[in-house]
Amino acid sequence: MRSIVVAVLSSVAAIGSLQPAAAWWDEGHMQVAYLAYQRLDPAVKEKADALLKLNPDYSKWVAGAPDAATARLYAFIHAATWADDIKNKDYGYTADKVTSPTAGQNIGYADHNQHAYWHYKDLVVSPDGLVAGPPDPVDAVTQLKRMIAALPPASGASDDVRSYDLVWTLHLVGDVHQPLHAVTRFTHELPDGDQGGNLEMVIPATGQVLALHAYWDGLLGSYASPYGAAYDAKARDGAGSITPNAGEASIEDPDVWVNESRVLAEKYAYAPPVGTGPNPVMLTRTYETDARNIALSQVALAGARLGNLLNKALK
Repeated sequence: MRSIVVAVLSSVAAIGSLQPAAAWWDEGHMQVAYLAYQRLDPAVKEKADALLKLNPDYSKWVAGAPDAATARLYAFIHAATWADDIKNKDYGYTADKVTSPTAGQNIGYADHNQHAYWHYKDLVVSPDGLVAGPPDPVDAVTQLKRMIAALPPASGASDDVRSYDLVWTLHLVGDVHQPLHAVTRFTHELPDGDQGGNLEMVIPATGQVLALHAYWDGLLGSYASPYGAAYDAKARDGAGSITPNAGEASIEDPDVWVNESRVLAEKYAYAPPVGTGPNPVMLTRTYETDARNIALSQVALAGARLGNLLNKALK
């Protein structure tokens, strides 16, 4: 199991604070949810909202919405961040381990574990041919499969469990489309793995030194309101301007999704000038342009797949 951290440095020599990382950060997750919502059938929107109302944060999600339709949209968009929100100490959720006997449980809102290991799958990448240990028994893919199966009304799961699973699914579909949530790279410099790019430092054009993982998480921005995320997604150069290939958007298997992300991580996230060790490297314009384009296309694809998934599961 890896522990996801973001190291933000004001300079190469000065170390800043460490914070939990979240794939795409709030902005990206909200954009995925917004794009998915545009694909939902009207009846599915109603069913999704009925389930989301069972979440204890629903009233906060809809605060400030000017009308009922917008409230439903805001709730759906904001729900995509809840799986990260519960890492906040104010929620009082337990930072549990993947080795816990409750690691793979699916019991609804009675579960007060953070399940940080549900946010990623560590497929092995090793340019040096190093061999990693056995994979974690529970990860983003195992949980997505379990939760997707429980979403249909005919699954027999309670509405409490289905609500919990819907909120997590909104988040995890976004997670597995972030390339560095699909891999851990093993090199001679980092023989125990780089924790999905968390142990490799880069310097983008902003001059800020940060973990490679954090750089990719922040490609679409950091924290936004549902309105702001929707606005950004609809922008001329936003993820909403990209039309995913219909065949790719119809793929339902999370194993396929995460393997696609692994390929993208190898080709783009770990592309030169990114090195194989912890020393910071300056990113090139080409690297940053490619990274931004991959992030936009992956968010667009995740939104399409999430919308298709929910139309099928909640019909």
